[in-house]
Amino acid sequence: MFEFDPHRLELERMAEETAALRDALRIERALEEVSELENRAQEPGFWDDVEKAQQVQQRIARLKQKVERYQSIESRRQDLIVLCELGSEAEDLSVLPEVVDGLKTLRADFEKLRLETLFTGPYDRNNAILSLHAGAGGTESQDWVEMLYRMYAKWAEKKGFQVKITDILEGEEAGLKSVTFLVIGENAYGSLRSEKGVHRLVRISPFDGSGRRHTSFASLDVMPELNEEIKVDIRAEDLRVDTYRSSGAGGQHINKTESAIRITHLPTGVVVSCQTERSQIQNRETAMNMLRSKLYALAMEAHLEKIEDLKGVQMEIAWGSQIRSYVFMPYQMVKDLRTGYETGDIQAVMDGDLDGFIQAFLSGMKAEK
Repeated sequence: MFEFDPHRLELERMAEETAALRDALRIERALEEVSELENRAQEPGFWDDVEKAQQVQQRIARLKQKVERYQSIESRRQDLIVLCELGSEAEDLSVLPEVVDGLKTLRADFEKLRLETLFTGPYDRNNAILSLHAGAGGTESQDWVEMLYRMYAKWAEKKGFQVKITDILEGEEAGLKSVTFLVIGENAYGSLRSEKGVHRLVRISPFDGSGRRHTSFASLDVMPELNEEIKVDIRAEDLRVDTYRSSGAGGQHINKTESAIRITHLPTGVVVSCQTERSQIQNRETAMNMLRSKLYALAMEAHLEKIEDLKGVQMEIAWGSQIRSYVFMPYQMVKDLRTGYETGDIQAVMDGDLDGFIQAFLSGMKAEK
């Protein structure tokens, strides 16, 4: 029947696109790596180093998920072609809505997976280091920092990523003055670098008995976690290392002894802190890794063609430079001021539904190339 022909032709044309996607995702190499890692996991002593063993298991899971997502798209494409042919031969229009809905979902899932192939920067596949800081406004802005931290943690959870707080400073009444955390997962930095900038909140304040509307700001810095292959010359005499007592929320996850570490790089004034590891030695190691990443970023600033790859879009942390507005009152809307992408489902966004914003940013980057 004629009604099925346009959909069948579109599905057949997608064959070339899905083949190109398979190559871009390096599916064959992913299957080979899964086999290699699974063999390694069977070797004696694999679990002697629990942390490395868990990293291998997480890598296997991520690779399998990528392969399964691609295979699902190709399988559904072929199934829909068969459905078109059966419906046309039987002249059964009752299956046409299933074809239309299936094709719409297939195209959306295909575009999501295709966008992941844009993670081609030298650090896009790395873990990401995120630092949130409250702007002016006291408790209001500090509460906003805590809300944003929860939003990114929820996003990471949906992706199967791990979130690890390295430093946290609580507000006097509520919220957080600042929090630095690591998002561990493939393409974490490639996804989250688009989030760097100032985030603006408009709402009726829960801390104002008069029920007035308040505007709050928080800044987010996003850096890639660099591996040990990147060499950064850090001299011991250039460092000031201070220890202090940890002071994280709740208490059960924070060691209350004086094991927290703050490292200041004297020539540049860069300061990093870590308080959430179990020992002072571990806190120092984590802080040094963060310092390496920040100093490497400073070193790269002399090469302007590289800095965008390293730190994302450069934004001045000022009230006029916000990248996104979150309006709770008098209406509900989250709008990205760079791409124009917006949604009225503000609760979904605060629960970690950020993919629309990230995809809009990545699509815009592709269009500019």
